[in-house]
Amino acid sequence: MRLEPVANPSLARTMVPPALAILATIAIASFLAMIAGANPFSVLGLIIKGAFGSKFALLETLNRATPLIFTGLAVAVAFRARLWNIGAEAQLYAGALVVAVLGTGLLNWPAIALLPTMAILAMVAGAILLLIPALLKVRLGVDEVVTTLLINFIFLLFISMLLEGPLKDPMGMGWPKSPRLIDEARLPRMAEGLRLHWGFGLALIAAVITWIIGARTTLGYEMRAVGLNREAAEFAGIPVGRVLIKTALLSGGLAALAGYSEVAGLKGNLTLDLSPGFGYTGIIVAMLALLNPLGVVAAALFVAGIFVGADSMSRAVGVPTYLADIMLATALLLMVVAILLTRFRVVRE
Repeated sequence: MRLEPVANPSLARTMVPPALAILATIAIASFLAMIAGANPFSVLGLIIKGAFGSKFALLETLNRATPLIFTGLAVAVAFRARLWNIGAEAQLYAGALVVAVLGTGLLNWPAIALLPTMAILAMVAGAILLLIPALLKVRLGVDEVVTTLLINFIFLLFISMLLEGPLKDPMGMGWPKSPRLIDEARLPRMAEGLRLHWGFGLALIAAVITWIIGARTTLGYEMRAVGLNREAAEFAGIPVGRVLIKTALLSGGLAALAGYSEVAGLKGNLTLDLSPGFGYTGIIVAMLALLNPLGVVAAALFVAGIFVGADSMSRAVGVPTYLADIMLATALLLMVVAILLTRFRVVRE
């Protein structure tokens, strides 16, 4: 048997395997819930209710989805051009660091000037952090999977050093965290009395802009061409190295906005546990969305809903919250298989 590429997959071939992957994930999660001694229908119902069943639950899901949209977009953009960005976690913290430095009084500007300035400089910081591995790949052929992954650990240790040193809040009772942001550096709430902030609105805008760049611009065409066949793109006159550098700048900037939104919109200060792995989860989000920027929004809501709903479900029936991790890991593996079956057919020789 061998795999044969499908030149123009039909709509059914494109949609059915991913849908079956999601159904198989639900079936496996139900089976694991039964092993844990719970009613699988009750468990799934509690997850849905815990994620979307009330105003509070919905807002928590949207808040959790906000950084996942940014990191999912960052990964989707990079992976589309076959630039394997595994460093969204570090880029997130780079954006958060910029906000923690500028938003605690260093720039005592009104909010209308301070918020966009911090966002732009956060994107610059994230872009520079991915630019280094991209240059190493383009100039020296260094594998960016290794460099971006290692930068995650290096940068987290750098953040830890700063939070135990020059950025440590003197009023924080010894806890390693930065001082609180001034009011002008905080993203406003989307409605009075709600926790949901305008970081979520910014994430939606970023998704639309990223889709427009990918589908309606020359850069988007070049990124797709490089991702599909680098040698053919180079033969056609596309400057592959330049395209990869531009892709890295866009991807790193998007990931940094996740840190910007978490600090300026939700947390109010920088801590070492700011991200529970949003950068890595962004890879799952991007793959579930099939690298489509608009699909990233739906995938991020799905992933955030599982995590938020699993917390509520665990308290209600005693099933460990690790079920959410298993569901997402299973969904990712099955989605990879679904993509393979979408693009290739099995032929018997």
